[in-house]
Amino acid sequence: MRGLTLSKVILTTAVAVAGMNGFSSLTRAAEPADSIKAILSVNHDGKGAAEAQQAVKALSTADASQIPAVLAAFKGANPLAANYLRGVVETIADRTLRSGGNLPTAELKKFIDDRGNDAKARSLAFDWLKQADKPLAESLIPAMITDPSPDLRREAVARLIKIGADAKEKADAVKAYEEAMAGAVDEDQVKDLVEKLKKHGKTIDLQKHFGFLTKWHIAGPFDNKGLKGFATEYPPEKGVDLKARYEGQLGEVTWTEISTKEDYGILDIAKEVKPYKGAVMYLTTDFTSDSKRLVELRLGTPNAWKVWVNGKELFAREEYHRGMAVDQYRVPAELKAGKNTILVKLCQNEQEQDWAQRYQLQLRVCDPSGTAVPSNDAVAAK
Repeated sequence: MRGLTLSKVILTTAVAVAGMNGFSSLTRAAEPADSIKAILSVNHDGKGAAEAQQAVKALSTADASQIPAVLAAFKGANPLAANYLRGVVETIADRTLRSGGNLPTAELKKFIDDRGNDAKARSLAFDWLKQADKPLAESLIPAMITDPSPDLRREAVARLIKIGADAKEKADAVKAYEEAMAGAVDEDQVKDLVEKLKKHGKTIDLQKHFGFLTKWHIAGPFDNKGLKGFATEYPPEKGVDLKARYEGQLGEVTWTEISTKEDYGILDIAKEVKPYKGAVMYLTTDFTSDSKRLVELRLGTPNAWKVWVNGKELFAREEYHRGMAVDQYRVPAELKAGKNTILVKLCQNEQEQDWAQRYQLQLRVCDPSGTAVPSNDAVAAK
């Protein structure tokens, strides 16, 4: 009887201890979720940063099994929170590999395969998968040629460039380069492929490849003396009417056509307008979309500018002579099905230095990966 009782006591104690351990495990399992929540709560202006930093410190001690959960939290995170999450992943992964541990490679592969996950998080997962299991990581690369993540797509393009360079036959090299070109979105890789294909007698339409808009209507100049024009609402901002006549800086102005054949879609406004110093010009074009969709307007200009789509102002930047580059600015935009009107306001100041004379614009429409989204001009013509 006593033995039975003792057995019961031992069993009860064991169950209790197991229950306590289970409770402790559950508590520890919940802690990463709480830390992630605290990190995601940080504001873009730094509000909540102290709590987030404490959460980062706590979460960074977690084991590698928590990496997928941290990666998943990137989706929808603001840039500051995403930076904190990146630091956590790198700390955990680095510590794990240095100590001879294993990363959850199967889960990382699954995360990378899901293109609905955050692009930067998928790229980060791939970087660590390469360190943990290089053959597995490399097996994923061929399918990345159309990946929404520019970083992952770059891996696939680089692979095809190498295949082309190693090819014994011209036809095999051209095939690899053309496949690479179809997925290339980074300017350096595109330029490299253009040169390689040119050597094989193939030419690339860069305007089409990148999706630059090359045909516009332009109106101006309006007055920007004393930099007053940027904030002034001139008539084109109230509605685009290509038949309208306006009172401009030097007299009556109307809309006229302007286009460019430059490979990267650069419109040289200074060649169209004299004098162009202290001037405001408006440029407009129509873009026809097959459906309602989200895109990015990517533009480059050394001038102050504003941009509207269908009458809605999307972004403005009053800065002069900062330089100019492809995809210098990225502006999210929502297109409606059918015709969409894009309007750009471009302001030139009165500086006379040689380096202050550029009055230019290049603008393209693409998806978030950088792949061109073409205007369906066939539909627009109907």
